[in-house]
Amino acid sequence: MTRRERLLEIVDRMGSATVVLYGDLVLDRFVLGTPKRISREAPVIILRYEGHHDIPGGGANAAANLSALGVRTVLVAVLGDDENGRSLREALVRRGVDGTTLVTAPGFCTPTKVRILGGGPSSLKHQVARYDIEDELPAHGPWRSELEAALRRSTATAGAVAISDYGYGTVDPALVACLGDGGRRPPWLCVDSRYRLGAFTGIDGATPNLEELEACAGGRLDSDEAIATAADVLRVRLGATFLLATRGNRGMTLVETQREPAHFPVSGTDEVADVTGAGDTVLAVLTAALAAGATPGEAAQLANYGGGIVVMKLGTAALTREELARAIEQDSSGTR
Repeated sequence: MTRRERLLEIVDRMGSATVVLYGDLVLDRFVLGTPKRISREAPVIILRYEGHHDIPGGGANAAANLSALGVRTVLVAVLGDDENGRSLREALVRRGVDGTTLVTAPGFCTPTKVRILGGGPSSLKHQVARYDIEDELPAHGPWRSELEAALRRSTATAGAVAISDYGYGTVDPALVACLGDGGRRPPWLCVDSRYRLGAFTGIDGATPNLEELEACAGGRLDSDEAIATAADVLRVRLGATFLLATRGNRGMTLVETQREPAHFPVSGTDEVADVTGAGDTVLAVLTAALAAGATPGEAAQLANYGGGIVVMKLGTAALTREELARAIEQDSSGTR
């Protein structure tokens, strides 16, 4: 079997895989408007409101990507009892995500990123402003035990667990470390953490971007060798099997236990349309591939294809197995 055939087989097997997504959910709201004039009150454009679209963001975007790939996706997370939380729940259900394990925390404001886009009726709309509605879950609450029980129950039969930590309080590194105690441990635990990757232990893989890796390394990383060295130091510190560092238009770097580093050039084109949610897509494809039987190297290559596809789409976006298979078939570099 050629490498291309092997990757296509893994993509096909994603349709029978199960992944649990444990993490912070974000509602991405895109408000659309048409320019009217410059305001007399301040030097800003007045937009005539046209409508808005609500799309899963943060860990919810990773879950939506998993579902779009045909993976059975179980979402263990917390929503507020607010309008934004209800809208996000509905958006997830429409995308086929299993929301029965979602927990509601009374009084919690569902994190929401509101992007205001302006443009003419027949032209692309561009972001002119953004504001964030942010809240952080308290360390304790009646919803916490419900969340923990749902996580332990759902991971008992999962092929992989994707952990999306955006710092809003859903994810507990101590709980991640003891998953499987007294029962079956999930085959793969993979973490994408915005601010505190070093707090996680007992995981199998992590997907820091270059900025996050540099923060852990304590300095700028200017070469493939420096990035690989810093990534391996962090991998050892976490006790992980592998670490996949995403590097924007410079591709990705994979370090594994007792293997030479692998550098993946950027997939597709470096002419990026929108990087919104690209890290969520990488986490989704990586864990979907691992749950489907891929090695970390194979999963990393597929995640590189996935990232290359989604950055060519405007806004928070997902990809399908068909798009992933097409990218494999069109790539002539090293997949034979």
